Amino acid sequence: MPKPAPQRVMRVVLTRELIVHTSVDLIERKGPEALSMRAVGAELGVTAMAMYKHVPNKDALVEGIAEYVMDTMDLPEAPPGDWRSGARELVRAFRRTANEYPRSMALVVASKTGIPVGLRAIERALGLCDEAGLDGKTSVHVMRSLMAYALGSQLREAGQSKLMREPSGDLADDLQDSDAGACLPGEDHPGELSEHGTDADFEFGLELFLSSIEHMGSPAN
Repeated sequence: MPKPAPQRVMRVVLTRELIVHTSVDLIERKGPEALSMRAVGAELGVTAMAMYKHVPNKDALVEGIAEYVMDTMDLPEAPPGDWRSGARELVRAFRRTANEYPRSMALVVASKTGIPVGLRAIERALGLCDEAGLDGKTSVHVMRSLMAYALGSQLREAGQSKLMREPSGDLADDLQDSDAGACLPGEDHPGELSEHGTDADFEFGLELFLSSIEHMGSPAN
């Protein structure tokens, strides 16, 4: 009786791009805390050692994740000479990307490895800060603060939406109670507080940020 033909084992052709994309998928499914070289290797069916040729360590992997998610941003052309309009569009674009990759963005913003400076979005942000009259160090702080604001707003909205869909405690009951704001001063507050205008809230906060940036870049400072 002839022996059965040996089954061919399909080997994964490792590339940096494949490792990074797999990492992003892992993070979005299981959270940033799930990321490790060993975990990504398990997703690909290879050992962590096999990946070191393409990604030497976890810091380099996080840098690749930053490059990937930031490069997915759709950056509109900035109006020349109007840094405020350019900043608005840039932060809105970051927010859209944070909506698509919330957990990966959270990892990037919180990472101690830093965000690669050569990325289009980062160069655009630093250029806009320069137009606003900010020095280099302040520009970096402003850029990271705006990124954190956009991401934090997105995560807050997602959490608020989940809370309102799945009330499980006194806080959720209070939020859903139309009379919850009745103890606050002013007759108009309760109705306004019961509305969840997340886009309007985001835009209001963004304008506060831009006004502060303009003040920091003014000649008087």
